[in-house]
Amino acid sequence: MSALGFKHMKINELRQLLADESHVVVDIRDPASFQAGHIPGAFHLTNENLPDFLRDADFDAPTVVCCYHGISSQQAAQFLIGQDFTDVYSLDGGFVEWQALHPDTVEAG
Repeated sequence: MSALGFKHMKINELRQLLADESHVVVDIRDPASFQAGHIPGAFHLTNENLPDFLRDADFDAPTVVCCYHGISSQQAAQFLIGQDFTDVYSLDGGFVEWQALHPDTVEAG
């Protein structure tokens, strides 16, 4: 765990974990990018739906934050830690790296 509270996750770690559906993946990219393609099962987290997400969330479920390159997701992961989430990860490399390594898994819509 980093000193900030969230942890980092590699693309291939997440790929292996998706099969058991134990992790919540939240994608914080803009709506058009999310619609064009995202990690299977990812929830599109926006400023507009953040209150609903926080109301309905399992704060103890492992939660992986995805952005474009793995930079903005670190701030969002830290925000979730501040909201009392207990197991939060920033996806290193973000969606760009996911798409490069696993193009066959990208979902659109």
